[in-house]
Amino acid sequence: MTLAAIILDMDGTLLNEQQQISEETRKSLIAAQQQGMQLVLASGRPTKAMFAYAAELQMDRYDGLLVSYNGSKVTDYATKAVLFDETIAVPTAKAVLEHLKQFDVKVMIERGDYIYVNDVYNQAIQHEGTTYNVFEHEARSGDYRLCEAPDLAVMLDFDLNKIVVAAEQAYLLAHHEAIYAPFKESLNAMFTAPFYFEFTAQHIDKAAALAAVLEPRGITPAQMVAFGDGLNDVSMLTYVGTGVAMGNAVAELKEIATTVTKSNNEDGIAQMLLSLLACDMKNKGQ
Repeated sequence: MTLAAIILDMDGTLLNEQQQISEETRKSLIAAQQQGMQLVLASGRPTKAMFAYAAELQMDRYDGLLVSYNGSKVTDYATKAVLFDETIAVPTAKAVLEHLKQFDVKVMIERGDYIYVNDVYNQAIQHEGTTYNVFEHEARSGDYRLCEAPDLAVMLDFDLNKIVVAAEQAYLLAHHEAIYAPFKESLNAMFTAPFYFEFTAQHIDKAAALAAVLEPRGITPAQMVAFGDGLNDVSMLTYVGTGVAMGNAVAELKEIATTVTKSNNEDGIAQMLLSLLACDMKNKGQ
């Protein structure tokens, strides 16, 4: 089957530890687009936080697509047209925010140019001996401003693409089931990093977004290759014909992947694409 689309998670996959796209990977992805491949970035990030990387990959020239918020929104990068948008309605979002008050977690919601939090000074997460200032990281990644709202549930009057819950890994592992329990029948929730647990609308994930926008374009799952590293990539790697786990991926993803490539610091994407596209051209008799 001829490959027609390349889908890439960002953090831990497309981006190396320096949060950069390596030159080899960048060139390989631009070359793939020049050969007619549809490029899709599929991330837990807000749409705005994906723009700079899409520009590096020249996705405006080749009809590139951005799947953001773990699949709740899809945007045409060149035109900024929204092709798919499934949000959490205000009453349900308020209920989640009220529920979260009983847990020792940091909550983030986003609208426009702002990320809203309860306390901008309470943002430190300890993980593997490193301190992460999670609000600062999220704000700087998409050029957002931080805004305090002592009670997020009270101030909320707009639908949300996602609700981000941050806490230290041990705490989230111990409490994520209780955090999710009241909403299992109405929302989707998943780990997107060891210290992030995120809510989206019901039945929303990366695979659902890909099906919504790529299949109407005549691209079947068998024609798609997807790269990922985390638990929020499971749905898309099982959906596509070729699911590639990065060398640095979590064990659960490697178990369900079609194949495993080198890590995000070793140009795993570029090396796997070289092999896949060579096979593709051979099958075409070129």
